[in-house]
Formats: sequence, structure tokens, C-alpha cells
Amino acid sequence: MARQQRGRRNSRHKTGAAEVEFARQTLVGWGLDVVLGESIGAASHQFAGTDELRHRDFQRQLDDPSIRAIFCARGGYGTARLVDELDFRAFAENPKWVAGFSDVTVLNSHLLHLGYQSIHGVMPVLFGQEGGEAALASLHHALFSEPVVCEAFAHELNRPGTASGELVGGNLSLLHTITGTSSQATFAGRILFLEDLDEYLYHIDRMLLHLHRSGQLAGLAGLAIGHFSQMRDNAVPFGQSAYEIIDHYAQRYHFPVGYGFPVGHEADNQALVVGRLTTLTVDAAGSRLVQ
Repeated sequence: MARQQRGRRNSRHKTGAAEVEFARQTLVGWGLDVVLGESIGAASHQFAGTDELRHRDFQRQLDDPSIRAIFCARGGYGTARLVDELDFRAFAENPKWVAGFSDVTVLNSHLLHLGYQSIHGVMPVLFGQEGGEAALASLHHALFSEPVVCEAFAHELNRPGTASGELVGGNLSLLHTITGTSSQATFAGRILFLEDLDEYLYHIDRMLLHLHRSGQLAGLAGLAIGHFSQMRDNAVPFGQSAYEIIDHYAQRYHFPVGYGFPVGHEADNQALVVGRLTTLTVDAAGSRLVQ
């Protein structure tokens, strides 16, 4: 992908131009011509404009052959309300990067189901946060099709081994939400990565139980676990951490598992290319995802 390209952003929650100014300057510094989407600055209750506005904005970006990357400005909620109405025929003629995480997991998965890669990575409203330097560097690597390497320290719950396959995954809650829909991408033979934020521990258990009972974990090549941040508990504790809940189900399988990847709702949210062939290595030194 040439470096002299145009990029736009689309919001999934109200975002003003000032909130993405640092990101705009960063992307210009990377050689991109940045254009703000119509939904930047728009508001409709909890959304960045009405469904109709956000759909029109995103569809224009998909259809415009001069746009080579779409950066979703922030997460929140709302992507699943739009995805069924999006037309990807022009996109198929001129594929482009779609980048984001959290609620954008819906698009990451939908595009993978259609056979296209996308970027799971930091979004423009978070570009300037302290501790996010590695996240931005990795986003640059992914955006310009450079090798992507994501590493984690050794963890007591790690299961050693090496596996290769296309990368799939993202936010656990969103993956659970799109199960059984046209946005669901198969996990079989792939490396699954998971992250989540602000969920009750019993919700984490319920979602993992669903993945287990529905057979979605059975064919995995490997499992990579990112940040599970700001987890909640009830007055009567659940009794396990998020990682321990995941381990409870992962123990039933034989694929390698690595915990603690810098991916998710923390400042160090390093980019990964969903759909790209990936090697997961878990050993005594820690875990690595290499794309």
C-alpha cells in the first residue's frame, strides 16, 4: 500500500474534531491525507448521529476508491446496528483497511467472514494517551503491511506449544453477540485472541461456557489472551479471575494458550491484523504472536 493515501474516520460514539486532532496530525506525519467523516461531531443520544447518518457515512467510505483506510474514531456501541445494511461490493473491487477495536470487533469479524483482513488496534481518540507509544508503532506496522510482532511475559497459566493459522477474535462480548449471525467468522484452524472490559466475572464465564458448549473452541489452533480490564464482581464473589475462568475451559483442549498479550482496553493496545496468517509460540520465556 502506497504511503500517499487518504484516510477517514467514522465514529461509533459521539466524537468531536478536537478529540481526534492529535490522531489527525499523527496520520499526516505518516504520509496520509486525512479527511474526517460526516459523523464526526454528530450526536443522537448515545450514538454519533442517527443510524442512517452513520450508515451513509461508512458506506461512502467503503465505496470511495480514493479512501485506502477507514479509522473508526472510538468504540462504544452501535456497529452491529449498521453492518447488515452495508454493501461491500465496491469494497470488494478496491479493498481497504478498516481499523479499530472493541465495538469494531463486529467489522473485524464480518470482514474476515467475507474473506478480507482488517486491523484490530488503537483508535484515534486514544492516539495520544500516555503509555500508548508501542500501540501506535504497531498500528503503523500493520497499516503499511510490515511484520507485526506482539509479545507477552511468561504467565503461570500459559500452556506451551506452537501453532499457526489465520488470526480471528477481538472483544469477547462482541464475539458472543454476533454468534449465529452473518458476521460470525469460524474459529476452526485459527488462532483466537480475546479481550474485554468492564464485565462481571460471571458474564465472562457465561460467554466462555457458550463458546465451549457451541463447539467453537474445539477446533482452535491456539488461544491468545489480552487485557481483561476493570472486571466486576458481585457481593458474593465469583471465586475466579477472568484469566482463571478462561483457563477453566481451555484446560479441556490441547492447543497452546498464552496470557497477558498487550491487546485490549489499556494504553498498550498493540495492533494485530485479523485474518493474517499468524504463528503463536508459548514457551518458558513468554508468548509471541508473529504475523
